Amino acid sequence: MATSSPLVMRLVGSSIKIAHRAGKIIRDVMCRGDLGIVEKGKDDLQTEADRSAQRCIVASLSKLFPNVTIIGEEGPSDLNVPDDWLITESNTDFLEKHKCPDTFVDLKESDVVIWVDPLDGTSEYTQGFLERVTVLIGIAVNDRAVGGIIHQPYYNTESGDVGRTIWGLKGCGTGGILPVKPPTDRFLVTTTRSHSNGIVQSALDALTPDEVLRVGGAGYKVLQLLEGKAHAYVFASAGCKKWDTCAPEAVLEANGGMLTDMLGRHYCYGKNVSYPNSSGVLGTVAGVSHEDILSKIPDTVKLAMDKP
Repeated sequence: MATSSPLVMRLVGSSIKIAHRAGKIIRDVMCRGDLGIVEKGKDDLQTEADRSAQRCIVASLSKLFPNVTIIGEEGPSDLNVPDDWLITESNTDFLEKHKCPDTFVDLKESDVVIWVDPLDGTSEYTQGFLERVTVLIGIAVNDRAVGGIIHQPYYNTESGDVGRTIWGLKGCGTGGILPVKPPTDRFLVTTTRSHSNGIVQSALDALTPDEVLRVGGAGYKVLQLLEGKAHAYVFASAGCKKWDTCAPEAVLEANGGMLTDMLGRHYCYGKNVSYPNSSGVLGTVAGVSHEDILSKIPDTVKLAMDKP
């Protein structure tokens, strides 16, 4: 790895490689057939793929960046991993082609918190909606999401390769995807597939979308925005956590969009914050007014979402 590169560039470059390896682990577990499903709570599943992918990610990042705080969805991980799970190289293409934003040149490891969702969309994974599964590695500095990796293990590329990795870094842009603008003659919204309720539906109804896409996974919903399949990601519920949104927020905002809670406030991603995103999620693609959509959300919804 180019150790002379600034820390944030090495973090992104390494995470690109690590997420790709985690994606292969996820596919390997599926191929073996025994998913090792454990119920962590209501509508909250964990599989062997979640556990193994997190071990790969956390062990690799910990070896490369020993003083960075890493918070993973699956809790503390056994870092004694097979040698081929330990990824120590970086994506040289990223390091060679992109310049570090001035804001991050003097960054120290102690300034960084990494939020890991090793398999975003576990329900989708167990039910066969594999294209919606993502690996998320989010990089936070001074409480804010600034960098992110979204890897799709089951994305089929035109060249026949399996998997693609999208990265975003504020001040540097995005890569791995060619963003598409959503249609101008229709208003499309993406939301939860399995965690809907009356408040969630009230927010959707107030926006009068032409179509509502109901899919699982925060990472996948943000990719829908970048691919022009939706204008907004609307989820007026406390159903997701910081590891679900850190990477997607950074990628979306690096491309000119915005991701906040349902009251327009950015979440804090420091190492001591509570994990739940208790005030919901509102994401908008570049070119769509976040404020306009916020103004249409009913006060009853905002009141229900107005939590610290």
